[in-house]
Amino acid sequence: MEVKSLFQLDGRLLFFAFQAGGNRLLQHQAEINNINVFPVNDKDTGTNLASTVRSVLDTIKPTKSYKETIYLIANNALMGARGNSGIIFSQFLYGISCETPEKATISQAEFAESIKKSIPYIYEAVANPVEGTILTVIKDWSDFLSDKKHNSKSFSEIIVDSLELLNESLNETKLKMKMLQQQNLVDAGAKGFVVFIEGVIDFIRSTNIREFVFQSAMNIPLIHTEDIDYDIQFRFCTEAIIKNVNIGKTELQYFLSDKGDSVVVAGSEKLCRVHVHTNNPAELFFRLKDFGTITFQKADDMIRQNEAVTRRKWNIALVTDSTCDLSQELTDFYQVYSLPLNINFGDNHYLDKVTITPDHFYDLLESSVEPPTTSQINEQSFTNLYSHLASHYDAIISVHLTSQFSGTYLNSVKAAEKIAAEFNKPVYTIDSKTLSGALGLLVLRVAQAIEAGLPIDKIVELVEKCRTDAKIFVSVKDLKYMIKGGRVSKQKGYIANLLGINPIVSMDESGKSILFGQTFSQRANINKVMKQIKKISTGKTIWNYSVLHAHNPSGAQIYADKMLILTGKQPISVVDISPVIGMNAGSGTIAVSLLFD
Repeated sequence: MEVKSLFQLDGRLLFFAFQAGGNRLLQHQAEINNINVFPVNDKDTGTNLASTVRSVLDTIKPTKSYKETIYLIANNALMGARGNSGIIFSQFLYGISCETPEKATISQAEFAESIKKSIPYIYEAVANPVEGTILTVIKDWSDFLSDKKHNSKSFSEIIVDSLELLNESLNETKLKMKMLQQQNLVDAGAKGFVVFIEGVIDFIRSTNIREFVFQSAMNIPLIHTEDIDYDIQFRFCTEAIIKNVNIGKTELQYFLSDKGDSVVVAGSEKLCRVHVHTNNPAELFFRLKDFGTITFQKADDMIRQNEAVTRRKWNIALVTDSTCDLSQELTDFYQVYSLPLNINFGDNHYLDKVTITPDHFYDLLESSVEPPTTSQINEQSFTNLYSHLASHYDAIISVHLTSQFSGTYLNSVKAAEKIAAEFNKPVYTIDSKTLSGALGLLVLRVAQAIEAGLPIDKIVELVEKCRTDAKIFVSVKDLKYMIKGGRVSKQKGYIANLLGINPIVSMDESGKSILFGQTFSQRANINKVMKQIKKISTGKTIWNYSVLHAHNPSGAQIYADKMLILTGKQPISVVDISPVIGMNAGSGTIAVSLLFD
């Protein structure tokens, strides 16, 4: 097919070419996922690359200036990058942006030069560069363009001619890495880059640019494919965006390499994105805060993701949020999927229970001048999770903290409606009208009903019926946290502290918090709560109960001992309360939750 001559490139042509390449990546993500074995055999390279280009396509509009457009593409790719290959690809675009002259249009020689000069950016971003990956194929492509930059052929002809070189370089990846050679596979990230350039070439060859202008990627979903089991050395695929980094990128790589593997540091000291596989994201981020301002975090549980694909115990997925206080042993056994709420200390961002532990949280709570704030789980997070689960489960049940406290439940509902329609599978969302240990008991009730094989409509009916039988009583030891967070006025708090008053907080049937009572000591609080529990338990059977505390295990033990005498059974869980709950209740808080039969 004859190729139109093109000797200059402006912003609009660059955007449309990127759009064509991105659309092709979205269309071929399943193929790329299926061959993904390096660095982790988690079958998500196609999805990660697709997500990276989607962050560009969904955000920016074409402009006439090449320099402005490549800057916007690079910046949005960096903000939305996912996975090793996605971050490397975004760093490649960042390098091009940095090395592009301040011009509205550029020549083929200037384009080739910016590509060539971007190569050090991607190699320096990776702590341990491995040949035979996307790095190698991008480098080979840049060498080809550089060799042809003074050729009499047009820019468009050279790009089309580069496809043969790209395919040769891609095929050679299986010879450069033993893992790929053993399975007779090419590298998935490298394949993704070649697919992207194929899309660009389709655009160049097209006689109808309008076709590409109006072609949208919005209706091409991010997907998850193939049932593959693999060993996981590091549990969490962790990423962060850090502003104003105060150490060198090499030092940051050394720090991250000490915490895990698959380390990539992209961007600049002003704004960088890091990627690392680690077993302790909370410890990692507690240290990272000293190196700059953390504005975004992601920590995907690769063990739970793998279980969805290869080790599902049941065909109904169970989802909740991080305010669900239940032991890790129980959530692991019942394969409960949990999305974290967001906690912000000033400009630093954390994920409840994932990238901040109670230990770190209360340290920051004491030292922070400004009180922490929380934000709900957004709709996109639910959409991503439900899309993944719907690819492998027959149905989904999602149980969340009271809608009176957060918009999390409503965002879950919106995402559920979208995914249920897209996959034609039921996705049920339930407002628990409670939180913490009481939510944990409801989630456990659902988990055991799933284990017992109850039909999904019966399970939903069961939890909606028994949520009024879930109770929680929270004994607050120190009002200073409620005062600091604005839950109690300074004047009332001062008087209460002066009198030594300790409030007891509970939940009403609509999901609102209520003041159950107040005494002059926490031990008196415990006695008051136990008296109430005995009263409401008359003629009923306590199915299970849990004890919660905020860095107060001795206080929790008092509750556990008294509940053991009352019920004749040990608590199903004794756990440190979720930081999102603890930020208002404060250190020293203890609570008991129970669920009646």
